[in-house]
Amino acid sequence: MQRYFVAPEHILSHNVVITGDDVRHIHKVMRMGPGDELICANGMEQAFLCRITEITAEKVEAAIIHECPQTQELPVRITIVQGMPKGDKLEYIVQKGTECGAKAFYPYEAERSIVKWQPGKIGKKLDRLRKIAKEAAEQSHRAMIPMVNEPVSIKTLIKMSAEYQHKIVAYEETAKAGKQGGLPEVFHSMDSGEECLVVIGPEGGLSPNEMDEFKRADFIPCGLGNRILRTETASLFVLSAASYHFELINEVK
Repeated sequence: MQRYFVAPEHILSHNVVITGDDVRHIHKVMRMGPGDELICANGMEQAFLCRITEITAEKVEAAIIHECPQTQELPVRITIVQGMPKGDKLEYIVQKGTECGAKAFYPYEAERSIVKWQPGKIGKKLDRLRKIAKEAAEQSHRAMIPMVNEPVSIKTLIKMSAEYQHKIVAYEETAKAGKQGGLPEVFHSMDSGEECLVVIGPEGGLSPNEMDEFKRADFIPCGLGNRILRTETASLFVLSAASYHFELINEVK
């Protein structure tokens, strides 16, 4: 069933009011009308089955039938810090990372990042990425939209890392050395609801300088299997591994 994210203030006790681009999508793309049902989520892990009562050019009104149980979110909260890649790879990472369950994204201004965002274009780029995250969250029936934050420097990143119970950095030299225990050990030590910060380098990887700073800040270097992954694959590997560890295994226990 089609899902839309609606501002919490537009979800009242008995009805929902949908505005903006979603109105056109409901009416023109999905060809819905009064009597059709959809799911409205408030972005705070609540969603409601609703029945459309009225459609105009400006808004869609729907009556709430009941609240839907939400089981789509990962039991642990994983924030992806992505070394800024070339081209449209960041859009791909946000889209697929949202589908795989990421809580949030931070573009990271790594030493070896070729791409640098111009200050005057940051707002436009973030709007684009946030729209991609919203659409991917709707498509994958997430209960929340991952936040896409402004780019961070290593200084800012290390400062904010103190807020996380767990923090790892994907490092290919760890994989080359055959040391694969970091990620499983972190997952085994995590409890439901805890936060994990995951740093992924850009195409050129992380510099020794950066790794020294991350290690001093208690980040755990982790290999991601026996193969060297592209930057746009690494975060999806971590999220998929988390889904397997915290969701799929538990289903068969």
